[in-house]
Amino acid sequence: MKEKENYSTRAEYFKGFRDGLPIGLGYLSVSFAFGITAVNMGIPPLAAILISMTCLTSAGQVAGIGAIAACGSYVEIALAQLIINLRYSLMSLSLSQKLCAKYSLFHRLTTSFGVTDEVFAVASARPGEVTPPYMYGLITLPYVMWSSGTALGALLGGILPDIVKSALGIAIYGMFIAIVVPPARRFRGVLVVSLLAAALSCAFRFLPFLEPLGGFSVIICTVLAAAAGALIFPKPVEDGEADD
Repeated sequence: MKEKENYSTRAEYFKGFRDGLPIGLGYLSVSFAFGITAVNMGIPPLAAILISMTCLTSAGQVAGIGAIAACGSYVEIALAQLIINLRYSLMSLSLSQKLCAKYSLFHRLTTSFGVTDEVFAVASARPGEVTPPYMYGLITLPYVMWSSGTALGALLGGILPDIVKSALGIAIYGMFIAIVVPPARRFRGVLVVSLLAAALSCAFRFLPFLEPLGGFSVIICTVLAAAAGALIFPKPVEDGEADD
């Protein structure tokens, strides 16, 4: 019986491992660009690698190194991370409804570190319950490739031609655009919030009287755009249903 259970555990792990391969491959290229971007902003290569090893969030990391490069305070960085990464708490709460009975508190604490947008989507779409071995397998390659890609970008970016570094440096922003554009085309609320956030960001960049706010601009833009979206489009939109 024990041997059968061990085999089931291995099978679950490798099932998650295979499901995490496409996510990991996507993270490899994006994290490579993050490593180059971080070093170009003056972040030491080792620090950039440690950031990716301890904070698995692309948007949060980009906002973080931006605040660090701008000599932002700890308060600015902490608030920005709290707001940007708050969605992971909601994802984890939703995912907790699919966890099996053997999912102990220890497993919840350890695997929650690897819950990203893509990991959440794959785990949520999996038929049946989510087991600890499956979740560990699912987050293995995304974590390893995200950290490895950052290391490659941070350490090897200096030997690449400037034109290649410039191209790779905007790859991570291209990923954000690719995430936003599809839902913005389907849902008017997403489009309005995205455009409002972009307009506010431009205002903080080009209006002199807003310059003293510094690193708080990310926080203010996020809160104002999200609040406006909640007020203008309060009705929840069902999956596959377009806004009127």
